[in-house]
Amino acid sequence: MTVGPDEQPLLFNVAGLLGEPRGSFLDLSFAGATIDLGGDLVLAEPVAGSVRAVRTNRGLVVTGHVSTALADTCGRCLVPVVVPLELDLDEEFLPTLDIATGQPLNRSLEPEVARLTDHHEMDLETPVREAIQLAAPIVPLCRPDCRGLCPLCGADRNLGPHSHPDAALDPRLEALREFQPDTEA
Repeated sequence: MTVGPDEQPLLFNVAGLLGEPRGSFLDLSFAGATIDLGGDLVLAEPVAGSVRAVRTNRGLVVTGHVSTALADTCGRCLVPVVVPLELDLDEEFLPTLDIATGQPLNRSLEPEVARLTDHHEMDLETPVREAIQLAAPIVPLCRPDCRGLCPLCGADRNLGPHSHPDAALDPRLEALREFQPDTEA
């Protein structure tokens, strides 16, 4: 099943799958999804992926793969950087209504488990958001060997060597310029 352009790309109706026997599955794919990540995280590319929803005796187990990229700033040299992310999803969804009777199910027994909506829809936005937030680097780098900024002048040290003139020394410390420590013990 592929999502159409007028649909919410991370919301899937799984009522049919809930009526199937255990072990039945549904393959779903999505592309072009944009979600609010909260905090300082910004998507550089829309979210795309594919998942398999498998019917269990309790509800659904969803596994799949998601890809996107984050727009960020290098933590050493402060240049803009795009951080690609390849993520695996593994989530359980429980129904909120009994599929046969339509009666509400007790949500308080397992409040931490993701739930389907009252219309038997599976919303992947929260699990995808949480996976992206967990995978986002704490200090993104433009490259692993980034040399960062010069602590004296702030120049990007990745652009090549640069030099600084000797700073004027406080006249009271001038005598220390010639100091040589004893090397004998």
